[in-house]
Amino acid sequence: MKILLCNDDGYLAPGIVALHEALSALPDVRVEVVAPEHNNSAKSNALTLNAPLYVHQAPMGFRYVNGTPADCVHIALTGLLDYRPDLIVSGINNGANMGDDTIYSGTVGAAMEGYLFGIPAMALSQVDKGWAHLESAAQAAALLVAQLRAQQLIGQTPWLLNVNIPNLPLNSLRPLRWCRLGRRHAAERVIRQQNPRGETMYWIGACGAASDASEGTDFHATAQGHVAVTPLQVDLSDHAQLQAWQARLNVPGFGAAAWPQTGA
Repeated sequence: MKILLCNDDGYLAPGIVALHEALSALPDVRVEVVAPEHNNSAKSNALTLNAPLYVHQAPMGFRYVNGTPADCVHIALTGLLDYRPDLIVSGINNGANMGDDTIYSGTVGAAMEGYLFGIPAMALSQVDKGWAHLESAAQAAALLVAQLRAQQLIGQTPWLLNVNIPNLPLNSLRPLRWCRLGRRHAAERVIRQQNPRGETMYWIGACGAASDASEGTDFHATAQGHVAVTPLQVDLSDHAQLQAWQARLNVPGFGAAAWPQTGA
């Protein structure tokens, strides 16, 4: 089995190093790393279109790109690798990607890029920042990959999973919970400061607290010590509202007569 490993914290981050070691220990598995050169948190699915991208190889064998997580996977799949991976794994991220975080997450963005190319993919995150019990999280991730492989779910129909692992010893982690995404309150206020030249600069505020952490959500599951797994989809269509919108605003054509006239 061939695994392409990426992240958004950069190729030297402890999370990707630990995950590479754990996945490489699985039998008959080849793991290749193509990851960002620097931290690219909150880059989502961004691709770099107006600047050249370069691929370099570090002494330990990891390849890194001066771009976003999605750039890394895109380049790997469309010209860098001479084979098609069976699985894309992104992580382990330094901190949770739950609820609305998944929209912004570079970790999820890298996995989603693989999914868009028709390859099964997963994003992996630790709930708390700081890398506490990182080896346990890496072992839990390897166990999940091994189970997916045993169930012959890798290499078939593409899927996209978002996984959040509590910072606990391996024997303290509770079983997988299949969850929906929770919701967060709006982010904290922007932080405004002055630089040494007297110019005003702004820092994006911290993410808000959970507004929906009810039973069944990823927030609730991880708070109980469970590994939370959420299947994701890319289709953003609001299917439930399609007919409602059609009933409210059904413009028959695009000729001038179809639109309200305003005064000159």
